[in-house]
Amino acid sequence: MSDVKRPGKRAQKAQETRRRILAAALELFAQDGYGATNLQDVADRAGVAVQTIYFVFGNKRALLKELVDVTIAGDDEPVATMDRPWYVDALAAGTAQDMLRAYVAGTTSVLERVAPIGKVLDGACASDPEVAALWPHDVDPRHVVQERAAKALVGKPGARAEVSVEAAADLLYGLLSPELYLLFVHARGWPREHWERWVFRTLRAQLCSD
Repeated sequence: MSDVKRPGKRAQKAQETRRRILAAALELFAQDGYGATNLQDVADRAGVAVQTIYFVFGNKRALLKELVDVTIAGDDEPVATMDRPWYVDALAAGTAQDMLRAYVAGTTSVLERVAPIGKVLDGACASDPEVAALWPHDVDPRHVVQERAAKALVGKPGARAEVSVEAAADLLYGLLSPELYLLFVHARGWPREHWERWVFRTLRAQLCSD
């Protein structure tokens, strides 16, 4: 009986250690910068041996890559954004306006998580040119996500007939961007609810018919 449970407990402990390391890395990268933080700092904050970080992640770049991916997703489950329940449910809405409302709410939750890591990533790319190579440059994953949403939206009742998929994708890409979220919410101090209402109304005026 104990032999059956032990692997599950080991896996759970390993997962908890992984999450602790990621949380410590996010805190230190955001506080001190990627370049100024070494893995021993992260290990000390997480309460693990530095060898554990090397064993789990390999190196600091790989740790940053997973940190970014997990922050965007909201958890460490291997589920792509376009397969996430919030995304699937939003695209399944019956009208363009209903889809837009759900989509803005879901995307705002992502932006709220991503905002702190965005500055970390900018600093990391500036201090370590090899960091930028961790992500593909031929395709923009964020645009792929917005383009699929745009295709779903323009085919729904209540969408503006004159707005193309390309134009809709560009509007979603621009207005639901981390940069714009940071500008209004962090720099200008807008409450999240105010941002969400504003961006929904702005997109509705552009993408939905009267």
